[in-house]
Amino acid sequence: QVQLVESGGGLVQAGGSLRLSCAPSGRTFSTYSMGWFRQAPGKEREFVAAIKSDGRTTAYANSVKGRFTISRDNNKNTVYLEMNSLKPESTAVYYCALGTFGSRWQGYYYWGQGTRVTVSS
Repeated sequence: QVQLVESGGGLVQAGGSLRLSCAPSGRTFSTYSMGWFRQAPGKEREFVAAIKSDGRTTAYANSVKGRFTISRDNNKNTVYLEMNSLKPESTAVYYCALGTFGSRWQGYYYWGQGTRVTVSS
């Protein structure tokens, strides 16, 4: 069984930065892709970023490209989402997920409970 726990959310002003962390359990963590998704009130869950098990191949939603960076440290059993130049529209609950590399939420097997990010204008 894999457990995912997100942390690092909070309140930040527009233009500021936050780093989210996700700490999954399980000895097979290093062999899986990891992804970040988000869901704002009244909106569909949307893809944010993903990273392959190699820690080098990444993918980003166009809305965050150039501002967000996904990374992972398999030795620390942690995946990160560095969010810079935050915008009010970045406000959402952010979810960490484990599964196959891509932007489809259906490709992910395990999900965390989410961490809330609020960006004030």
